Amino acid sequence: MLDPVRWITFEGAVLSAPPAAGVNPFPGKLRLIDQTKLPSELVYVETDDIEEVSDFIRRLVVRGAPAIGCAAALGLAAVAQHSVASSSSEFIGGVEVAAERIAVSRPTAVNLFWALDRCLAALKSKTDAPVDELKIVLLREALSIVDEDIAMCRAIGEHGAELLRDGMGVLTHCNAGALATSGLGTALAPVYTATENGLNIRVFSDETRPLLQGSRLTAWELMNAGVDVVVICDSMAAAVMREGKVDVVIVGADRIAANGDTANKIGTYGLAVLARRHGIPFHVAAPVSTFDISIPDGNGIPIEERVSDEIVRGFGIPTAPVGVGVYNPAFDVTPADLVTSFITDVGLVDPPYPEKLSEVTGH
Repeated sequence: MLDPVRWITFEGAVLSAPPAAGVNPFPGKLRLIDQTKLPSELVYVETDDIEEVSDFIRRLVVRGAPAIGCAAALGLAAVAQHSVASSSSEFIGGVEVAAERIAVSRPTAVNLFWALDRCLAALKSKTDAPVDELKIVLLREALSIVDEDIAMCRAIGEHGAELLRDGMGVLTHCNAGALATSGLGTALAPVYTATENGLNIRVFSDETRPLLQGSRLTAWELMNAGVDVVVICDSMAAAVMREGKVDVVIVGADRIAANGDTANKIGTYGLAVLARRHGIPFHVAAPVSTFDISIPDGNGIPIEERVSDEIVRGFGIPTAPVGVGVYNPAFDVTPADLVTSFITDVGLVDPPYPEKLSEVTGH
């Protein structure tokens, strides 16, 4: 099984009592796998620079809603350790500016904003503390977010494994596994847990165009974990369903509106429609932190549009005529009425939505 702390860590931290004034308490850095290099190379990158933290998130060096949130929190702590602010108010103000810089890197994943807001709230609850202590408060809050994410993934896995039986075929889209979180993942957590329990599960992984997160990342991590995985082109999903090879679809989410409308990697909506046509359950796996109750429905979820080269020059190879028009939304929204249930860290949530979601989130 995958080591859940391999993908996102904070290297070099020394969490002891606040040191003498002017002494850097933790000369650590955010450490990540560069997922743009997979599956051909396993490369780690480290940084404590605000522009690099933002760039790593924007360029998909780290991706997946929970992982983005964890990386943002740890990145913020890494950047803030170098502050030379002389007062707590000056320090917090500087962290707020850094958080705003990170926040604009990707607009759709709500975990990014949730993690940054939580880190800022932790600082603002200690406004009388000296700067050296605030640096430690910030790092500890970021590490808590990572630890909680690991626990949430485990809980999602345990709840979702209840839906799986020996010999099942599971179709997934994009990558919502260990690479997308700090733990076992969201959509893949039930698969990992069921495998740990002795079940034989076959995963059909959509390659997930245009950046192939399914074939590059999901297949890579499942093979490393010893799970049976078969890569298919996105356009093959309907045929594989009709052939009876898929028993359940499980996907992740980047943001879920109050009514249950779900934003996930482009192509997810189509899978939900196909699953309904073939009578296959369609489940969304996500922690409660991915629910954005401030947005009534999917129409209010901001959808990131990415550069045209991802389609016309995927991985540097020309695949379309020069100058052709390109539309490249990174996500689509699946209507709530196509979602069989949400697999969350607090249990399975069935319709009716949004009543059940309101109960789960406490809003």
